[in-house]
Amino acid sequence: MNRCFLAAAVLLLIIGLVHSLLGERLIFRRMRAGGFIPTQGGPVLRQAHVRILWASWHIVTVLGWGLAAMLFWLADASAAPLAASPLVQALALALLLSAALVLVGTCGRHPGWLGLLAAAGLVAAGAWA
Repeated sequence: MNRCFLAAAVLLLIIGLVHSLLGERLIFRRMRAGGFIPTQGGPVLRQAHVRILWASWHIVTVLGWGLAAMLFWLADASAAPLAASPLVQALALALLLSAALVLVGTCGRHPGWLGLLAAAGLVAAGAWA
């Protein structure tokens, strides 16, 4: 069992859950007019823009959970030969770049970059475990 991959998978599940729940509570709750999908963007965003913003927000969670599923599978001992594959290296790099985007985009004020950086480090460590 690759514990680094397992820890990264759990971390990505948590990050995704927190991302969607807090996004709904802090951002999209105020943009709803009674329906499930928010449509109220105020003077800046049209309804179509709010809808795609909401969908894109949650796509991040779904993709993060997909990566977590891959890592759960890679954590199994039978997948050990794939641990150092280019697939795993690409995953670590994608997580690292995601952390950098959040860090730079929020001037370090959003804690998401720390979780993504930790996940990137765990995936990289798992490749050498």
